[in-house]
Amino acid sequence: MTAVTSETRATGRASVSVVSAVVLGVGVVAFVVLALTLIPWHPYPGGRLHVPPASAIFTPTQIARATTFSHIARWLERSSLAVSVVVACLIGFTPPRRRLSRRLRGPWPVRVLEAVVALVLVGQLVTLPFSVLLEREEHRTGLSRASWGAFAGSTALGALLQTVAIAAVLLVLLACARRWPRAWPAIVGLLFAALVGIGSFVYPIAVAPLFTQTRPMPAGPLRTAIMRVAAEEHVHLSQVLLADVSQRTTELNAYVIGFGGTREVVLYDNLVHQLSRREILVVVAHELGHAHYDDVLHGTLLGMAAALIAAGLAGLLLRRLPARGDVRGRETVGAVVAFALAVYAVGALLATPVENVLSRRIETRADVAALRTTRDEKAFVGLQRQLAVSSLADPTPPAWSQFVFGSHPTALQRIAVAERILGR
Repeated sequence: MTAVTSETRATGRASVSVVSAVVLGVGVVAFVVLALTLIPWHPYPGGRLHVPPASAIFTPTQIARATTFSHIARWLERSSLAVSVVVACLIGFTPPRRRLSRRLRGPWPVRVLEAVVALVLVGQLVTLPFSVLLEREEHRTGLSRASWGAFAGSTALGALLQTVAIAAVLLVLLACARRWPRAWPAIVGLLFAALVGIGSFVYPIAVAPLFTQTRPMPAGPLRTAIMRVAAEEHVHLSQVLLADVSQRTTELNAYVIGFGGTREVVLYDNLVHQLSRREILVVVAHELGHAHYDDVLHGTLLGMAAALIAAGLAGLLLRRLPARGDVRGRETVGAVVAFALAVYAVGALLATPVENVLSRRIETRADVAALRTTRDEKAFVGLQRQLAVSSLADPTPPAWSQFVFGSHPTALQRIAVAERILGR
C-alpha cells in the first residue's frame, strides 16, 4: 500500500511538472511575441542620442541637491529591498517556515490568512526603519508635506491591501491545488491572467481613490485646451480631474485612467499650480500618447502573459503543495505560504530590469507623441527641468541603477529626444 501511494504521488508530481512546463512555455512565448509586437523598440528615428551635459540644463546648486538626495534615497531604497528579499528567503527557504506552520491553527484557509498576516507584518517591520528615514529625508528636502500620522495611515493601508491581495492569490492557488492536484498550474495560470485583466480595470476605480481624492476640473481655458489636445491625438476624454495632493507632497504628476469612452485624465493640483499652461499641455499630451497607443491595454496583456509564466514556475517549484486533506504533511500550508512568498520576492527582483526596459521604451514613445502634437520644444525642455528639480531626480544616475530600476528615461535623455524629434 505504501509503495502504491508513493508511486501515485510520484506520478502526480510528474504530471504537475509536465503541465507546469507547458504553461511556462506558453507564457514565455506569449510574452516574447507581445513584447516584440507591442513595445516600441525604436521610438525615435536615427541612431544614438546626443545627451547634453547636466551643466547645460541645471545649475550647480540644483545638481548638488539632486545628487545628494538621490544618493541617500538610493541607498535607503536598495537597502530596504535587499533586507526584504533576504528576510523572505531566510523564512521561506530555511527551517523557520516549518516552525511557522506549527504555530498556525484552524482550517487551512485560516492558516493561509494567519501566515500571510504574519509574514507581511514581518516584512513591514524590517523595512519600516528605511521607510521612516526616507520620509524624514523627504521632509527635510521639502519633497513631502504629509504629517507623520498621514504617513502611518498610508503605510498601514498599503500593508492591509498587500495582505488582502497576497492572501487572495494564495487561497486561489492552494484551493486549485487541492481540487485539481495535477492540472492546477494551468487553472491557476488562467485565473491569474483573468485577475490581471480585471485588476487593470478595477484598480483605478476602486483602489487608487483610497490614496488620492479627485474632483472635476472647472470649465475654463485650460480644460478647453486639454480637450483640444485630446482631439488632436484622437483620444476621447469623458472627464478632466484634479487630484488633491498638495497637502502631502510636492510631486508633479498626471495620468490617464479608463478605457475607450470612459477615459479620464487626472492632473495633480501641484502640476496645475506650478507649471505654465504650455508645460501642462505637454504633460497631458504625453499621457494621452499612452492612451492613443493603448499602452495600458498592452501592459495588461503582457501582465497576463507574465501571470502564465508565474503559474508555470510555481508549478515547478511548488510540486509538493498540500493535497486534499493533507495539510499536516511534510509541506504544510504555512510552509508553502512562506516558500511561495520567498519565490515571489526573488522573482519580482529578477523581473524588475525586464519590466523597466519595456517601460522606458513606452515612456519614450509617449514623449515623442507629445512633441509631435505640441511642437513646443521649449515647453518640453522646461517641463523636464522642472520635473527633475521638483523631485530632486539625479540627472546622471549610475548606469546600473538606471538600467535595473529606471522606469523612465532620465531628464537629459528626454531632452535629447526632443532635440532629435524637432531637429533643433
